[in-house]
Amino acid sequence: MESLIMIVLMFAVLYFLLLRPEKKRKQQAQQMRDGLKKGDTITTIGGVIGKVVAVDKDTFVIETSEDRVRVQFAKWALSQVGVQTGEQPENKKKEKDEEKQDEQKEEEAQEADTAAPAEAAVSEPAAEETAEEKN
Repeated sequence: MESLIMIVLMFAVLYFLLLRPEKKRKQQAQQMRDGLKKGDTITTIGGVIGKVVAVDKDTFVIETSEDRVRVQFAKWALSQVGVQTGEQPENKKKEKDEEKQDEQKEEEAQEADTAAPAEAAVSEPAAEETAEEKN
């Protein structure tokens, strides 16, 4: 009886951790494809960016450049509505740049702290040598 409960429990965990989220992602992708309309800027799964000029049941046509080059795609080839880039949003870039600057300042401060006593130690013997040379 206990082994049966464990098997049912494992299937429940599998469902909630793997199957249910995947089903939600597929549903959202289908809604995005169904909501595609003329004038949207899109990115395909192949990285082609263009403006939608026609939408059919299973296909859509995009214009990819100023030369009015038109390409027809199957709806399943739609990756994202909008331009997909590898760049980070501006806020995250600024935060990372600030963190790097802070780290550099801390390193410079540590180097200055360690360099100051070393310079003092070097200058003291040099001063003693000049005093001995005078004698």
